[in-house]
Amino acid sequence: MVFSVAKILLLFLLLGWLAGCSCSPYVIQPKQTPDNSPANRIYVVSHGWHTGLVVPASRLNQALPGLARRFGNSVFYEIGWGDKGFYQAKEITTGLTLQAMLWATGAIVHVVAVPRSPYESFPHSQVSDACVSEAELDSLITFLASSFSHDKSGQIIPLARGIYGDAHFYEGTGRYYLLNTCNKWTAKGLSSAGYDISPTFKLTAGSIMNYLAHHRRACPPSNSLLQASDGSVIHAY
Repeated sequence: MVFSVAKILLLFLLLGWLAGCSCSPYVIQPKQTPDNSPANRIYVVSHGWHTGLVVPASRLNQALPGLARRFGNSVFYEIGWGDKGFYQAKEITTGLTLQAMLWATGAIVHVVAVPRSPYESFPHSQVSDACVSEAELDSLITFLASSFSHDKSGQIIPLARGIYGDAHFYEGTGRYYLLNTCNKWTAKGLSSAGYDISPTFKLTAGSIMNYLAHHRRACPPSNSLLQASDGSVIHAY
């Protein structure tokens, strides 16, 4: 009995260590600047179990020119990160879910061209808007770019068409597992965007949306904001 209790305690310690460990892609700390006004609107959108991020295409194209060659003049990109096998599956099974949680096959990034506001593009999803400064948006873009793997020539690696809309899968960095989920990845994105959020136990879409419900930063009036941000958006799905 004592041995069994010891093994259980060891398991909880191991799980706690794994949850707290810094797993790639890593949080990017925003640069401190004199002007820290929240001039860029971002969004987090929940589709029930999975979250992701949406940013202005023009900003991410600067960091990843391969996206511009693939998608052309898109206004926004929806970015999602997850397990390679689970994310691309046409049918979700219990076995596939366990595989993603316990012995994942690798990470993948899903990019969708979004032509208009997330509120209009995803009317059946829960949407929360918030605002970030220019420096915080820059660090978020850096975080998103670091989620893509690159080949020897420095190019992002396309894999297959995406699961809806004008979308494509790309080879990702890091490893998806029980304590490093798509929602923890979204929390890392928010942390990179200057939000005081701990990604450690942000493992569900609900935990992300609940955080934003209490800690989102209000945005300036829409007209001036859209001009300042060039349509900047973060989206989780």
